[in-house]
Amino acid sequence: MRTRSLCVLTAALVLSTAITACGGSSSGAQTQQATSETISATTQAAATDTTVIETAAEAISKPAPMPEPEPEPEPEPPRSPLTGKVMDEELLKQRPLAVMYPINQQAQPQYGLDRVDVFYEIMEEGDMSRQMGIMQDWQGLDRIGNIRSIRSYFVYEALEWDPIILHFGGPVDYTGEILTREDVDNINGVGGVMGSDYGAYYRIPRDGIAIEHTAYTDSENVNDAIDEAGFEREHREGYYHEKHFTFAKDGEINTLEQYPDAVDAHDIDMAGSYPVTRSALYYDEDDHLYYKTLYGNDQCDGATGEQMAFTNIFIQRCAWTHVTEDSAYLWFRIEEPREGIDDGFYITNGKMIHVTWEKKDDYEPTVYYDDNGEEVTVNQGRTMVFIIRDDTDDFSINGIDYYPDDHHTIKEAPEDSSTTATEAEATPVEEPEDEEW
Repeated sequence: MRTRSLCVLTAALVLSTAITACGGSSSGAQTQQATSETISATTQAAATDTTVIETAAEAISKPAPMPEPEPEPEPEPPRSPLTGKVMDEELLKQRPLAVMYPINQQAQPQYGLDRVDVFYEIMEEGDMSRQMGIMQDWQGLDRIGNIRSIRSYFVYEALEWDPIILHFGGPVDYTGEILTREDVDNINGVGGVMGSDYGAYYRIPRDGIAIEHTAYTDSENVNDAIDEAGFEREHREGYYHEKHFTFAKDGEINTLEQYPDAVDAHDIDMAGSYPVTRSALYYDEDDHLYYKTLYGNDQCDGATGEQMAFTNIFIQRCAWTHVTEDSAYLWFRIEEPREGIDDGFYITNGKMIHVTWEKKDDYEPTVYYDDNGEEVTVNQGRTMVFIIRDDTDDFSINGIDYYPDDHHTIKEAPEDSSTTATEAEATPVEEPEDEEW
C-alpha cells in the first residue's frame, strides 16, 4: 500500500512538469492549479495511508495489556476454638485450665468464673451436680476457686481441650486410672497417688463454711506449679485440635429460623436434671445472651460480680450407670468414646432445635449435628454444656417439660405432663467417705 502511494505521487509530479512545459499562459495556469490540487490530495492520502500502516504496526508490535491480578485475601486471624472469637496468637498457644468448681450453696460465690469460656455441669452422687470451667485466658487472676474433687467423666470431657486440670482430690478407685496416665497433666490439691499439688493451693477460711469449700489458687501459683511439674505450657502436638465447634462468621448470627421444628427457648429450667441446685438460664433479647442462675440466684463471679452469661447452650443426653452395683459413683458414656450417635438439644438466640452428638476419642472434640446430619453452626461466644442422664433426667423449656423419650422439639405441652422435680423432692447426700477431697 505504501509503495503504491509513492508511485502515484511520482507519476503526478512527472505529469505536472510535462503539462507546465507544453501549456499556454491561461490554460496552462488552470492546468497547473488543477494539477497542484491533485498532487496535494494524493499527498494527503499517502500520508493517511502511512499513518494507518504505522498505527497498525505499533498495535501488532505491542502485547495486549494483562488483566489486573486479584488482590490477595486477608489472612484469617487466629481464633479461639472455645468461643470462635479473634484471639492473640500467643494466648491461643497457651493450654487452658480445666477448673473443678463445687456447686454447693455454701461454696458460693466462686472466683474466675468471668474467664470461663466453656462451662460443664454434670450430676455426681445423691442428686448433687458439679461444674467444670474451661478457661483459655487465665493469666493475671488473683484468685481461682474454690476448688473441689473431680470425677473420671469430667477428666474425659476436659481432655478434648488439652488442658491442665485443677482439682482437689477425687475417688481414687474410679478416677486414679485416668488421672495417672502420662498424657494427663493435673494439679491435685490433696497430693498422693493421683498427682502432686506442687504447692499451688491455699485455704481462705470463712465463718460457718466447711473446710472443703475453702481451697483456692491463683495464676501465679499455677504458673509456679507448671514449672515445678514440668508440664508443657503450649498445646501439645497430637493432643490439641484447633477446630471444635463450627462457628458462625463475623457479623452473622445463626438464628435457627432455617429449621421448621425450632421452638422458642427463653427460659431453661434444669431442675429436673439437677434438683438440688435448680440450675436455670433466662434469655435477654437485647444482647442475645442466656444468664445463669443457681439456687434461684444469679450465679456471679466473686471478684467482679459479673453474672455468668452464655451465647450457646447444649443439653447433651448421655448413657450412664453406677460404677458398681453398690456404689453411689456414676459412670457416663463419655468415658468410653466410640462410634455412635446420642441425642440432645441446641439452644441459641431464643430458639431450640433437636441435635445428635458424638465423641470418638479422648482428645477428639464433641461434634453436634442437626437432624439433617449436618454439623450445627454455633454462634460466637461462650457455651454452657449440660450433660444429663439419658433415661432419667428431664428439663423444662418455656414451661414445656422434656422427658427422656422426647427426641424432638415440642410446640405445645401435653395435657398430662407432670411437673419436674422440686427442691423439696431432692435430698443431697454427703460425698462417700473414701473420696479424697
